[in-house]
Amino acid sequence: MDTAGAGEHPAAVEQVVEAMDLDAAHELLSAAYGRMRLSAGEQRSTLRMASRTVGSVRFDQLGGHLGLEVDSEPMGTYLFGYLASGRTWYNSGDGDRFYSAGDAFLTALPDRPYTAGAEDPQASMVVFSQAAVDEVAENVRFDGFRPVSPHAAAAWRSTCEHLENELLPVFEGNSLVVANAARLLVATTLATFPNTTFAGTTAADRRDAHPRALRRAIAFIEDNAARDITAADIARAARVSIRATQLAFRRHLDTTPMAYLRRVRISCAHADLCARDGSVTTIAARWGYARPSAFAAHYRAAYGVSPSQTLRSG
Repeated sequence: MDTAGAGEHPAAVEQVVEAMDLDAAHELLSAAYGRMRLSAGEQRSTLRMASRTVGSVRFDQLGGHLGLEVDSEPMGTYLFGYLASGRTWYNSGDGDRFYSAGDAFLTALPDRPYTAGAEDPQASMVVFSQAAVDEVAENVRFDGFRPVSPHAAAAWRSTCEHLENELLPVFEGNSLVVANAARLLVATTLATFPNTTFAGTTAADRRDAHPRALRRAIAFIEDNAARDITAADIARAARVSIRATQLAFRRHLDTTPMAYLRRVRISCAHADLCARDGSVTTIAARWGYARPSAFAAHYRAAYGVSPSQTLRSG
């Protein structure tokens, strides 16, 4: 799925579908994950799928009684999973990868066909595109299927559960919170599963990290702080690469583009608090903070007092 442009993340879309036989289960999986051909299976099958799409991320809950094997065309997206019970396996030309209860995994690379099988799975799946990754990290591709460590896998699973079950149902109408949550999930996934980062800062990046690019970036941030903007959006406005933009901020301001954006949003929140334009929680959410505690920490670091103190004295 493609990400929406700056400030254009759609509202959450929820869907629950049940399939009561093998053919219906096959059609459901094909619609969700790309064209696939059934190669084997049990006719007496049931499958239930609940999906929630928020911004650039989709959460799927799969469960049922079935056993099947499929051959699938490339999905075009990343599909990560956590298996609560049952068994599943995948092969994208590099040998069978078997997963059982408690395992987290990447199913296959977006551009690779694969074969797969499942037996009575109860699984949580997370789907996002390479475009969603590009908003967080430049020139990064996932290239491994298992988490780098059990600790990383546990942190990833906890993040998925928190976003899907606690944060997004409450803040799904807030585009800044939704966008920040999606990028947190992508960043956590990058920290969990093996990936490759291509060559670092180039000579062209160093040349482009000049004050003119910085001024263009700053103007864009200050004009669009209330919108959902990414590092890629800022770089496009600066007319240089993401790495050159990051280098310009580091070289001239000793900060990063996203940290500067947070500073501007905190300043805007300060103005709202002084004007008593809502509660602390409302103002925090308005400027992209789902957790008032995180907002309070950033605000205190910037102004030396708590948001509630400013609100009371405003």
